[in-house]
Amino acid sequence: MLPIEEAIDRVLAGVQPVRENEVVRLREGAGRVTGADIRAIRTQPDFDASAMDGYAVRATDTQTQRTLRLIGESAAGRRFDGVVGFGECVRIFTGAPMPFGADAVVLQEDVDRADDSVMLRSSTQTGRHVRPRGNDFTSGDLLVPLGSRLRAASVALVASGGHPDVVVCRQPKVGILSTGDELVRPGQPVGPDQIVASNVYGIAALAEGAGASVIDLGIVGDRMEELDRCLHEAFAAQIDILVTIGGASVGDHDLVASGLQMHGVTLDFMKVAMRPGKPLMAGRYGRTRVLGLPGNPASSLVTATVFLVPLIRRMQGYEHTSCRESGRLACDLPPNDHRTEFMRARLDVTGDGARIEPLARQDSSLLSIFAQADALLVRPANAPKASAGDRCEYIRLA
Repeated sequence: MLPIEEAIDRVLAGVQPVRENEVVRLREGAGRVTGADIRAIRTQPDFDASAMDGYAVRATDTQTQRTLRLIGESAAGRRFDGVVGFGECVRIFTGAPMPFGADAVVLQEDVDRADDSVMLRSSTQTGRHVRPRGNDFTSGDLLVPLGSRLRAASVALVASGGHPDVVVCRQPKVGILSTGDELVRPGQPVGPDQIVASNVYGIAALAEGAGASVIDLGIVGDRMEELDRCLHEAFAAQIDILVTIGGASVGDHDLVASGLQMHGVTLDFMKVAMRPGKPLMAGRYGRTRVLGLPGNPASSLVTATVFLVPLIRRMQGYEHTSCRESGRLACDLPPNDHRTEFMRARLDVTGDGARIEPLARQDSSLLSIFAQADALLVRPANAPKASAGDRCEYIRLA
């Protein structure tokens, strides 16, 4: 069996980022990876603006005058069109354009007002409480560089820069093929020897959450001719990653490995020293990467988290593909054997850091247990006994 680190390295080896670009509406660009530098096509703010509620004044006047005459008001979206002259001021609100002639703002709590007379309690300086034009960015400034994931703040920044659309890299396309005579779709009648095909929905959600687009290739029975036909259709769809679920272990009815090889897929490995998920396959067919996941629900989700998500990230151009974080154990753990274990666990993050406690039941067939977990606790191969408070690694579950 292949050690987990070597297996991950083999899966990611030689993977090139998807560099085909497309233009999407900005709202649809959230979570996508930019396909080009995004530069501002406008200046923000496009005018000197007040940073506070108060009165726009000429700073020099405040050195000699203690009472100013109020001549108007400037609010966001409603600029004062006049000019502030000697001994005058304008009521102004946060974000409003500074009137011509004014170069400072006196806070409203620092004055006394009687009708159109504004009495100053102190003087001020030029530029005080003023956001100068271009304070955020100017036209031509780089807002988001090529290869960046568009987070909520960066989407807002791009919008502020004047872009209704954005150039993004095409999402890696993942095709998911479920295998097994025992599988039926949710909502269909379930026979005495059948189970509901649930894994595809969890894997699809995981892949989409990582930034891929997903094609459900359906369910194929344990017949070689049917598998060969489905594989032909899958590769014809020009997918970047083919994920098969089930049929990865050694058995008379586990035909996936043979079917993949007969179709021309080069398999890099077929077993990994991990628990759950030992019967994991990985290979390639031309430019398409292939992952053969085990059929047990927890095994399928764990292997997809450990292998599929980093593969999608690498295809998006990320150099750092590992999702592991560091925390501390919340309980004692016995020594581990020769396989790296990914234990379904609860994560508690406080001001003191992250504490991780594995759930009591770790059966790889139990989806209900997996649904209660919010992290995978990583126990290295041959790890000695561990005590509560010891450092550990974990992977957050989406």
